[in-house]
Amino acid sequence: MSTDDPDRPLTRAELRARREAEEAATAREAETPATPDQGGVPDPGTAPDLGGAPEPVAAPEPSVIPEPAAETDPEPEAQPGAAAAAPMPSVPEPAPRSEPAQDPDPEPEAQPEPEAQPDPRFADPEWTPHPTPEPVKRKRRFPLIVGAVIGVLVLVGAAFAVISLLQGPRIDKVEIDTQAAIDASGARMVITTSQAIAKVDPKQVTVNPATPFTVDTSGRTLGLRFTVPLNDATKYTVTVNDVTGTDKQRPSTLRAAFETPKATIFLLQRKADADDTIFLTDLGGEQAVPVLKHAKIDDFRATTDHLVISTEKDGTSQLLVTDRKGKNQRELKLPGPGFVSNLQVSERGNLVGYVFTDKGISATSGRASVLVTQSLAGGDPQIVTLGDKTPSIAQWSFVPDTSSALFIDFTGALYVQDRADLKTAPTTLGFAQSIEGVSRGTYTAVISRTGELVQLDLKDGSEKPLPASTPDFGAPGTIAPFPGGTLRQVPTRDATGLPTGQIVARVGDDGTAKKVFGVTGSDAIMQACPSPSGQYSAIVVAPNLVNNPYDTSLLPLPTTMQTHIIDTTSGKELVVLAGFDPSWCAAAPHR
Repeated sequence: MSTDDPDRPLTRAELRARREAEEAATAREAETPATPDQGGVPDPGTAPDLGGAPEPVAAPEPSVIPEPAAETDPEPEAQPGAAAAAPMPSVPEPAPRSEPAQDPDPEPEAQPEPEAQPDPRFADPEWTPHPTPEPVKRKRRFPLIVGAVIGVLVLVGAAFAVISLLQGPRIDKVEIDTQAAIDASGARMVITTSQAIAKVDPKQVTVNPATPFTVDTSGRTLGLRFTVPLNDATKYTVTVNDVTGTDKQRPSTLRAAFETPKATIFLLQRKADADDTIFLTDLGGEQAVPVLKHAKIDDFRATTDHLVISTEKDGTSQLLVTDRKGKNQRELKLPGPGFVSNLQVSERGNLVGYVFTDKGISATSGRASVLVTQSLAGGDPQIVTLGDKTPSIAQWSFVPDTSSALFIDFTGALYVQDRADLKTAPTTLGFAQSIEGVSRGTYTAVISRTGELVQLDLKDGSEKPLPASTPDFGAPGTIAPFPGGTLRQVPTRDATGLPTGQIVARVGDDGTAKKVFGVTGSDAIMQACPSPSGQYSAIVVAPNLVNNPYDTSLLPLPTTMQTHIIDTTSGKELVVLAGFDPSWCAAAPHR
């Protein structure tokens, strides 16, 4: 096939040769001036005719524009007589691939154009990910770490165990209910030690300030039970000497301290034109809080968990129980419609007791002044019986720290019975005229026998005379025991024997006496009660008794009543509070 065929597609080499020839011809025309024979500027599309065979056109220098590296075909020589191709648009072409020399006569096959390659100057940098640790190494490292930690803990624990054994027992924890400790006897202090300890003798234990106690030992636990209530706002220190482990080696000293809270007291206020109110107050009287209100309150008693209130409803008694905040009120069942008096509670037995008389009693029917006890949790009331008879009770009292009741019937016989065990019959203790009181923690009652005051041991029935006071203030009218002594209310007289007033004296167990309070004229002491520990005394006074009328309660008392709080040791008066029936007293005042 002829290479001059205009319809044949040109190869890249031919296209490039044509373009270079055109560029060379253009350059020569720019350098050679036009002649008249030529008639102007030659046609840039053809080579000038010089009358001979055409000379090959010299190839221009390579372009300075970089092109992608590629193999190029050798450029064929220009054919004689070949017409110059028309100029091509100025479009950059990829570098042609080199081809072997060929005969110009045969028509070369058309080669496909290569794909455009991206400019490496604008290519994104290659991203290399952070090397990941081999999973096998991580799995191996974790058990090693865990094993090392466990090993360290085992070594530390073993070291502490060895140190503990070498040092002897130490205190790990101390527990005590300090509020209960000042409200009632029997509070327990529990000391937990670092190891099991040998039995501790009470002689190894010292309590400061001095307080009676009992001791028990079990495993790692050392228990102290305080047999009397503790003083308020006081720091107590317990020291236990020569404590050893169960191997009885390496003795150590245990020392623990605690501080008791400030004391509070409940009081009753009656009002003719408003509800009666029970208040809880501190001993300064500045933080009095009303706890319970009712139209008619005859009496109340308090435990560490409850208030028991005797009220009036439809002309008869009603017995209510609440918590110490006056909430969660409920009613206790009575033996029937009637009247309640001499209300008392047993902290240890969780019991309430009272004297009950039927409404509408007559000479031939009804119960008069029978002693009743029942659980504060509820249930049926239990009436005290002697054999098949129901005796009338002249006086009675719960024995502190027990569920037992001490009572005198109308014949003057004295009995004691555990009201938590009703199958056991009451035990007779002879005859008595009155029960003055029962000491906390000692089970000792002060009673009057034919005008003589004696101390009766309720555990074995033994008795001894109550020591006279020094100085002798005279025969007491009432006696209220407390840990370490008694409060004695004594009338004062002039030289002719006429009463001039009253005093309250503190008398120690050894008989040493000191006057702590007194009134004269028409003022009257209605009641004198020590606080649970005997640290303070609450003395109820009816001022100007002549002009102080009694109210209309089932338990009538003077309309105006005041309670004086006294430091029992020094006799210093702390405050005077409006109200009566202080919760420190075992029973309400009576006249």
